[in-house]
Amino acid sequence: MQKRISVRNLVEFILRSGSIDSGFTGRNRLEEGNRVHRKLQKAEGYQAEVHLSITQSNSGIEFTVEGRADGIIVTESGVTIDEIKSTLTPLELIDENFSKTHWAQAMCYGHIYCTKNGLETINIQLTYFEMETSGIKRLTRSFSSGELAEHFAHLLEKYALWAHFENEWKELATASMIELKFPFENYRPGQRKLAGAVYKTIDDAGRLFAMAPTGIGKTISTIFPAIKAMGEKSGEKLFYLTAKTITRQAANAAIKQLRTGGLRAKSVTITAKDKICFLEERICKPTHCEYADGHYDRINDAIMDALKNCDDFSAETVVYYAQKHKVCPYEFSLDLALWSDVIICDYNYAFDPQVYLRRFFSDGGDYIFLIDEAHNLTDRAREMYSAQISKKAILSAKKALGKHKTKTLTKINKLLLEKRKECEETEGSKVLVEKEPFYELVSLLEIFAFEFSKWLADNPEPDKELLQVYFDILAYLNIAQLYDERYMMLYEAAYDGDLIAKQFCADPSYMLSTHFETGRTAVLFSATLTPAKYFIDVLGGDMDSKYISLLSPFPQENMLLLIADNISTKYKDRDASYEQIADLIHETVEGKTGNYIAYFPSYKYLHEVHSIYCEKYSHIKTVRQEQGMGESERDEFLELFERSGETMVAFCVLGGVFAEGIDLFGDKLIGTIIIGVGLPQLNTELDVVREHYDENGKGYDFAYRFPGMNKVLQAAGRVIRSGEDRGVVVLVDTRFATRQYTELYPPHWTNRKTVRTRTALKEALAEFWG
Repeated sequence: MQKRISVRNLVEFILRSGSIDSGFTGRNRLEEGNRVHRKLQKAEGYQAEVHLSITQSNSGIEFTVEGRADGIIVTESGVTIDEIKSTLTPLELIDENFSKTHWAQAMCYGHIYCTKNGLETINIQLTYFEMETSGIKRLTRSFSSGELAEHFAHLLEKYALWAHFENEWKELATASMIELKFPFENYRPGQRKLAGAVYKTIDDAGRLFAMAPTGIGKTISTIFPAIKAMGEKSGEKLFYLTAKTITRQAANAAIKQLRTGGLRAKSVTITAKDKICFLEERICKPTHCEYADGHYDRINDAIMDALKNCDDFSAETVVYYAQKHKVCPYEFSLDLALWSDVIICDYNYAFDPQVYLRRFFSDGGDYIFLIDEAHNLTDRAREMYSAQISKKAILSAKKALGKHKTKTLTKINKLLLEKRKECEETEGSKVLVEKEPFYELVSLLEIFAFEFSKWLADNPEPDKELLQVYFDILAYLNIAQLYDERYMMLYEAAYDGDLIAKQFCADPSYMLSTHFETGRTAVLFSATLTPAKYFIDVLGGDMDSKYISLLSPFPQENMLLLIADNISTKYKDRDASYEQIADLIHETVEGKTGNYIAYFPSYKYLHEVHSIYCEKYSHIKTVRQEQGMGESERDEFLELFERSGETMVAFCVLGGVFAEGIDLFGDKLIGTIIIGVGLPQLNTELDVVREHYDENGKGYDFAYRFPGMNKVLQAAGRVIRSGEDRGVVVLVDTRFATRQYTELYPPHWTNRKTVRTRTALKEALAEFWG
């Protein structure tokens, strides 16, 4: 049996102890620490960043332990292993007992060096650099090779328990994966093709974009072949990445289904820190949280207990074991992920530069990425790789700091004020767009971040709003490192005197592709992933990426698709369309008693038509989506569709929470009326996207038309959710009949009919429902 592990991971896992304390280690501190390392490593005779590796047997395991020693100093008097540590702890408080793990890490390097070079003794030196004062303190001890060998063997012996467990589990899991059968007697139409494409892509370590319409069963059709591939040693971990809770639930359900067929796989669902925290107000400090206090003293026992007794680490399971062992549930779930075969989580944990799981993706691995509802990733990626800072936030920070405010904040405010004067009036807002990054702002933010981090050392419980400004600044500085030709600087001046300076990522494809490369393969899939070139371009595809488009497994005759191309819903024509649309909606719902949804391009449009509809057709029950509905209000809204026996029309916004990701089977929803082609409202950001892609002549399509049509396809997909469903979809706009839009229709939309009069609409509905 073999096991490879880094010196750092070995030492930190076995020797970790103490409490969680949310110290604020910003990027500027990390950079300062790196700068200190480089400076100290320039000393004469100093061998920096020396790679050391050893293979040694212990407890029946052949361990390969490796890492990089910060420095090795060779003199006539002997050899010294140097380990450099940056710290905010005053040097007078640091003695030989300050950190057991620091000594242990350096001693491991000492053991490897002694073994490789036949030394009897070696010096171990810890060099502490105090960041606030730039002071340096060195602690040096001499060890015999025997002492170091004994220490190293003790660490391996303790870790062997975990390595044996991991090996036994892998053998068990792999055997079950190899023997695993598809959980259904037969494949649905298109299902085998999708599963085969996913398996081949993983085997080839490639990238696949798959459009899989509702009903194919894309969750099981992607997870099953991925797990089979893992059984054949093509992938060590599966990351199932989603944008919504409901799709995470579907992934969990698929894994449970495979377990009934004999699968042994440990899976963990990572829940957001704020959602799983036991406290009403999350404060990750031992003085505020009993679960943070002494967390690391108990965490390894909690992990082993959970691993021995459970395979499904759902949120409920994580909470149970976290309470049992009194550990932080969020940190516990991240540790369980290290021992899990399947990790189900939000996009952020794989792609967001602020929160991605560094324990996996800093060095990468043989990972499989399954990316569900991939059409949502475009906007999410732009959001992840963009960052902004506001003048108002800077002023609030100055106020919160009071007498501690720095000159730097004053300079930042002045800089933003000058930029505000440059903004120009355009269609009701004052904006400025520039290609070059705001270098002066970045420099000042760097200075303030460092000053504030030092202030935090003496003020560990700052005002929450002030702390949020600090985090926003760190995020801005983080994104500043990524700024390249795919970015633009956007400045928007508000009439209340505020200014927002935003580093806007117009094209996230490069960053996504970079993150894909931290794993083995990426499979991106959705019911609406068309046109192919658009999604491959914006979602990090490359020349070798494959694309597959599958037909709907449902009978085409179950859906009546009608095109009402006699009504223009363009912005300039909307006022004249309100009553026409109200009448068209009513004619549609008169065809059959049941529940319908009418989707509108804006709340204003929705309210205008709803008002007219209620006045003309007061006998029909209506409900309407309101802005800012909470989770309970959304649940109550959807519960209305459970009732039957009368006609109900829901007025909703296209692209909103009720336009995708909801399943209303059978008679819960029998028709949708989609008003307009879904074009996003014209804005500065999308104009920047259009300009970026104009080089290939697809600027308007990439910024407006394709994303808009995707909203239409998602809304239309709410009607037919099973093979037994029947329903009607009415598309209302003159543009739906033009070639620019018909070429975007999915293959199963071939049986559409054009209805330009109320009579034609009535006759088509009567024939379908009759």
